[in-house]
Amino acid sequence: METAAATMGWGTAWGIAGAILFLLMTSAFFSGSETALTAASRAKLRMQADKGAQGADKALLVTEDSERLIGAVLLGNNIVNILSASLATALFTALFGEGGVAIATLVMTALVLVFSEVLPKTYAISNPETAASRVAPAIVVVVRLFAPVVDVVRALVRLILRGFGVDIDPESRIMSAHEEIMGAIALGHTEGSVEKEDRDRLLGALDLGERYVEEIMLHRSGIEMVDVEAEPGAILDQCLASRYTRLPVYRGEPENIIGVVHAKDLLRHIDGLVRGSGGDLTRLSSLDVTEVMRDPYFIPETTTLDDQLRQFLRQHTHFALVVDEYGALQGLITLEDILEEIVGEITDEYDEPDAPQLEPDATGAYVVDGQMTIRDLNRSTDWSLPDEEANTIAGLVIHEAQTIPTVGQVFSFHGFRFEVSGREANRITQLRIRPLE
Repeated sequence: METAAATMGWGTAWGIAGAILFLLMTSAFFSGSETALTAASRAKLRMQADKGAQGADKALLVTEDSERLIGAVLLGNNIVNILSASLATALFTALFGEGGVAIATLVMTALVLVFSEVLPKTYAISNPETAASRVAPAIVVVVRLFAPVVDVVRALVRLILRGFGVDIDPESRIMSAHEEIMGAIALGHTEGSVEKEDRDRLLGALDLGERYVEEIMLHRSGIEMVDVEAEPGAILDQCLASRYTRLPVYRGEPENIIGVVHAKDLLRHIDGLVRGSGGDLTRLSSLDVTEVMRDPYFIPETTTLDDQLRQFLRQHTHFALVVDEYGALQGLITLEDILEEIVGEITDEYDEPDAPQLEPDATGAYVVDGQMTIRDLNRSTDWSLPDEEANTIAGLVIHEAQTIPTVGQVFSFHGFRFEVSGREANRITQLRIRPLE
């Protein structure tokens, strides 16, 4: 060993050992940087950058092109690892002869694994945003330095993958930011860090752009309307008895909506008739609802809830009538209906008493109204019944059965058992639903 060391020179041997140590530290830097920059939350980095953190700003910049980032880091990491292994082989071969190759392999494997892989990555994953901000300035330089080589490698990889029928779109993202946020909320609820109520509110707000007014509108069969040709006393009685503040006004047939009467406007008009100049109670017989009604606001049934919420806020109105492509009345929707999709049911002193909470019976089945929306049932039971083809539970059963079932019929689909327990004419009024074992 002394002959070999003398041949190489102790100074050279120590120099090579120092170079290996430096290369191992460089490898640790690349490994930790890769983990930190890929694991760091861009949302948290953006918050730090907005507060003036320059490191976070550079981390956002370098992670915009993740493929180039990974390519540059892997290139640098492989260069230093291979170079350190080669130097270690030369050093140990000089010291121990042919057996030095095996010794160098064992020693370098242990050093690289512990000090260049596990240790830096463990540190980086424990606080990725802080680590990413610290390494970003140096990684920006590395990415720019290795950019020509990385671009050649990327082109070669795409060419090889194209030969196997795999086409890579460099501009595509597997998941949008919207989907990533929804996935993070759902995962947080599964892990117990997000409460069910918070999950429902957050997902409800994020989902407004994917849902349409026809899904939550009050169907025309349930709309309370005022006949403009009715007696003034009957109109007044109807408005006083109604629990709604706004009522559509029609002429001739319910499809012909000519306006919307607001309770406050009607009250002011009656006050003018009774307490105004020359006013008395007898003037109530001359009440003309067309003098107080407002123009109706019609919207297409294909409007998204997000767009309609913006329209309500922009036009300072809370009430809209929904029509189909032919202009036929389909239902109505209010600002409260949209807000309820986010915060849940909103009631006041004039609303009907709350419906009883869904509770399973001894068999684990739930008795639900056929007109209950699939979304509300999923929220109440934490199920995941699909709502792409139907809005209500009855609609889902009819869609799957491809017929209008009779009372007593039982169906099994989507992992649940559906029993029809109530029907009026062609409408399913009640169902018993339970998950299948």
